[in-house]
Amino acid sequence: MVSFFVFIVDFVYGNRSYPRFYVLETIARVPYFSYLSVLHLYETLGYWRKADLLKLHFAETWNELHHLLIMESLGGDRYWIDRFIAQHVAVAYYWVVVLIYMLFPSYAYYLMELIEGHAYYTYDEYLKTYEAQLKAQRAPQVAINFYRDGDLYMFDEVQTAPDHEFRRPKVNNLYDVFVNIRDDECEHVKTMVALQKPEARLTFTSPHTVLVFEGNAAIAEGEASLQDATRTRITDKPD
Repeated sequence: MVSFFVFIVDFVYGNRSYPRFYVLETIARVPYFSYLSVLHLYETLGYWRKADLLKLHFAETWNELHHLLIMESLGGDRYWIDRFIAQHVAVAYYWVVVLIYMLFPSYAYYLMELIEGHAYYTYDEYLKTYEAQLKAQRAPQVAINFYRDGDLYMFDEVQTAPDHEFRRPKVNNLYDVFVNIRDDECEHVKTMVALQKPEARLTFTSPHTVLVFEGNAAIAEGEASLQDATRTRITDKPD
């Protein structure tokens, strides 16, 4: 399956970079829709309830959507044949991933790890080849809004590394935009690796959930310290 995906993206499109990336982003975001559909089904049936995975996978669709909007702003969807190929492959791929995710969820995440890894490699090679040309071009407004000027909550949500140091990328030119997209793909790879662990579907928490827990713990600790200090002052008050 991954080999077929690579064939469509790499061999059919060759050096037509923006249409190639348009097809890549159209197809690559589909598994996240599949995951959400299956998880919503499980939730409806009362089989499973955990908001963190739903929030994460929606944030991943949001991230990939903006990659797609960037490629569209660069003319990647100009020709109907490119839209036809990308959209029809995406529809078929959606149902394939739904079935795989229901039967073998860890394997579905492994496939996505491979696809996102290929996307990372593709963008990295493109950056190395066209660095000078990209640095001479302006960043699309949609990229500026997504990576810098807009609400960054959804952007932060896909950054699941445990250090909680959220990226704040530059968007000064088109080169920066592709660096950011490449780094997003790396975040997706790390998340897919983490979700393949047997206990992940029960124990995984989103970055913001972890930060809220830590913030509440810090507040509770601060309140306890304040109470202890108050008791000490009352106890030590002279008669």
